[in-house]
Amino acid sequence: MSKLARWMRGEMVREFVRRMRRKRKGSENSRRKRKTALALSAGIMALSPGAVEFGRDAPSHATVAAAEASVDAMKYRVDAEKLTVSEAMMEALAEEEGVMLTVYRDVAGYPTVGVGHLVRPADNLKVGDTITYEQAIEFLENDIKHAEEAVKRLVGDLPLYQYEFDALVDLVYNVGEGNVSASESPKLNAAMKAGNYEAIASQLHYHTAAGSKANGLVYRSERRQAIFSEAAYGDPRPIEISVSGEVSA
Repeated sequence: MSKLARWMRGEMVREFVRRMRRKRKGSENSRRKRKTALALSAGIMALSPGAVEFGRDAPSHATVAAAEASVDAMKYRVDAEKLTVSEAMMEALAEEEGVMLTVYRDVAGYPTVGVGHLVRPADNLKVGDTITYEQAIEFLENDIKHAEEAVKRLVGDLPLYQYEFDALVDLVYNVGEGNVSASESPKLNAAMKAGNYEAIASQLHYHTAAGSKANGLVYRSERRQAIFSEAAYGDPRPIEISVSGEVSA
């Protein structure tokens, strides 16, 4: 890939990430407003005579808030059912896959668009069609949800750190749920069953595309293993295409 092509690819990724962050910020603001409204409503109910009498032995708002506070999954392993992909992983995934707004055929010949989204009949798209950044974000969010559910099925009741969960979602997103099944990835599944996290990390490599070794997948595997073991989300490539920096040799 030429330096110009790398720069263009990096610019598309950066624009995609900017828009994704903007959408996420808007969603967070909406959630915050809803929570404030609910809190105000709860406060009014608590001040009413009936509520005071009826809720005399109810826990205080502070107690309820403390009970509902989520555990920091970067410090403690938690049930995978409680986890969703982190912002850092979504942005790393966009870096790895790249962002294409025109439908193309991947190395295996499948119509693909956005952030590695495999085009389905319901998408009503064909090779050569174009989409918007917003559509690409929607495809990514939906595809990630499917990958998250697949990881939860894969790990069962094995607790995970946030970054371990992120790395496994990246694996499923990259290779598909079928390729991490017990029949296709017996060592990975055995490591899961044994709760051997080091052995799980050793099984996160995936280097081939259409039957040939791909350097891009080698680097992606290194990054995935670094995320799983060290919470290191940075790109290991000699030529870095960052969502916030320059293309450097």
